[in-house]
Amino acid sequence: MVVTRAIEIDNLCFRRAERLVLDSVSFALDAGELLVLLGPNGAGKSTLVHCLLGLAAPERGHVRALGDDLRSLTRREIAKRIAYVPQSGHSAFAFTLEQMVLMGRSAHIDGAGSPSAEDRDIARRAMIDAGVDHLRKKAFTQISGGERQLALIARALAQDAPIIVMDEPTSSLDLGNQGRVLDLMRKLAANGKSVIMTTHLPDQAFNLKARVALLRDGRMIAEGPAEAICDLSAMSRLYAAPLRRLTDDGAKGVVAFVPDLS
Repeated sequence: MVVTRAIEIDNLCFRRAERLVLDSVSFALDAGELLVLLGPNGAGKSTLVHCLLGLAAPERGHVRALGDDLRSLTRREIAKRIAYVPQSGHSAFAFTLEQMVLMGRSAHIDGAGSPSAEDRDIARRAMIDAGVDHLRKKAFTQISGGERQLALIARALAQDAPIIVMDEPTSSLDLGNQGRVLDLMRKLAANGKSVIMTTHLPDQAFNLKARVALLRDGRMIAEGPAEAICDLSAMSRLYAAPLRRLTDDGAKGVVAFVPDLS
């Protein structure tokens, strides 16, 4: 019996000008799995995300979603399989937050058709789940950066794709909203979604009990459970900096890393 992985990256290489940005990156994710990508600035995380979305063509290797190479799929077909949450969002037009979230349904609407009652119900549920339903009539241009980020997460939820890719989704959020987003990600995985997230915060991987992939200089240097590979030595090497590891045993082993300024 052949098992189809939700998403599979095989020997991925990407070059920009003369620089090899990604070098032989491989990993796979099944339904219901959550993978956290950790790496310093310039490690290749955003380029890898663009390859995962079919927005950047690799020099070598393959990205497969539900068994099909992205190069064989149309943009609409990719959108039905993979939803994306960027680091930040801007709009030159005063769309309401509700209209922005409804855009997540575009892959499911034929031609120039209008959103159906079902589309609007799905978008409304996504806004409720992301905690922004009370802002749905507000102009996207007039809400805070953190609220815009939550709206982009709601848009991805409304897209109802089996795979969700999030590029530093909590970077502009306060601690309360960070916790809500992480809890939502955990629920999505529990409901069978495959979730890939980039972050600079290893503690989020511990909180989520996620698999972790360490990316440095375009290469995958380690992969496995957070508690197995995110030790002090590995994190200090990954970020090329002296760090301290803080553990709260009373909080189910939550771990954080902070710069060692001593």
